[in-house]
Amino acid sequence: MVNPLKIGRVWTGRGAMTAIVRTSAANLIIMVLSTATSIVTARLFGVTGKGEFSAILFWPGLLAGALSFGLPTSLIFNRKSHPAQGADYIRAGFLFQLPVSLLAGTAAWFCLPFWMGNYSDSIVRIAQWYTVATLPLLLAVGLLSALAQSMENFNLYNGLRVYVPLSNLLGLAALWACGVLSQGSAALVFFCTSLAVVCWSLLRLKRELTVGWFGRFADRAAIKSLFGYGGRVYGVELLGTLYAQCDKLIILALLAPREFGLYSVVYTLSRVFNIVQTAVSNVVFPKVTGLAPERIVATVCRAFRLSLLLMLVALVPGLLIGRFLLGLLFGQPFLEAGTAFGLLSLECIVGGGSWILASSFNALGRPGLVAMRQAIALALTVGLLFALAPAYGLNGIALAMLLGAFSRILITLAAMKIVFKAPISGVLFDKGDWRFLADRLKRATQT
Repeated sequence: MVNPLKIGRVWTGRGAMTAIVRTSAANLIIMVLSTATSIVTARLFGVTGKGEFSAILFWPGLLAGALSFGLPTSLIFNRKSHPAQGADYIRAGFLFQLPVSLLAGTAAWFCLPFWMGNYSDSIVRIAQWYTVATLPLLLAVGLLSALAQSMENFNLYNGLRVYVPLSNLLGLAALWACGVLSQGSAALVFFCTSLAVVCWSLLRLKRELTVGWFGRFADRAAIKSLFGYGGRVYGVELLGTLYAQCDKLIILALLAPREFGLYSVVYTLSRVFNIVQTAVSNVVFPKVTGLAPERIVATVCRAFRLSLLLMLVALVPGLLIGRFLLGLLFGQPFLEAGTAFGLLSLECIVGGGSWILASSFNALGRPGLVAMRQAIALALTVGLLFALAPAYGLNGIALAMLLGAFSRILITLAAMKIVFKAPISGVLFDKGDWRFLADRLKRATQT
């Protein structure tokens, strides 16, 4: 019989397995909170109102991903590789992002009315204010999360990620109880909760952030290293952001708010299948950075195989339960997007696996290879979106995303074979995986 005390040691340990378990738990909590928030807004705003609110929230996240310039990933890589220059890395990252957020916010203010032509003037104006105010906070969250990861402080990292959706849900409940819930008041609550979480994390990282903000840089070579690696990985991240958001951009530009409301609900619900893989990707990269190439490839491939198999096993019952919950929790009007939900769920699993494999290139300082993969997959996906969306609507968009995810994983496998001489069969299957997993669980539960 399984000893609960030994299982508890897996949760309270300090190794990579513990970090993955905790981060998976945080991902599950985030998914539950995000789904609950989506349910509340769908029920209270309706399908069209849900689409309008999702459009308001969409822009800061898109811009934050597009304007990170690879600095969060570079901060992790450089602080792990050269910890003595940590203060210079931190200062340069934050001081650079401040003017970037101001310039991007100004550009967004003038561009949003053109892109959101299908939305009312009041919704567009709320989107403008929310984007300008929230973008600096999201860029700060990215750097703070990266700092926590570089310290291997996954408790703080997961806290940053959990407290924002938790506070958002509580804020929506308070607005509903007071009878003042609207798209504008909900957007204000989301901004205030993000601000509160950023202030909390700044206090938790006060010692690490005491870096002499207005003094001279101790090592200018460190700045060059930060932006040099960031520039190389930025192509990967920018293409990844565009790939992840291109479906929503096309819906916003071409379809009505109702379609965006349907899609935002099934997309959020489908992300439950990425809980474990996201945790693995977030933990593996800082853990393997700096190791020998052979160990990096072996560790990443094993993480890919185990997580992919686990999520594929969970897919069939998850689809049945998810479709039932779609009608029960969100309402009957959302059931018309059931097929899109199934396609997006499989896309989530395939895409999550491809990101785990891609972490091996980033850890070895070869992000350009992932950028090439993303560029090819993005071009293919955008072409499929424009070809399939007019004829098949949301189902066409979901199918295009799934085919794009398969293209990413196939390109990644080919790159690993060419660059690392790793046989594709070895990347996809290793009979020693289960023995490895059992051994790690046994070691983690021992005193």
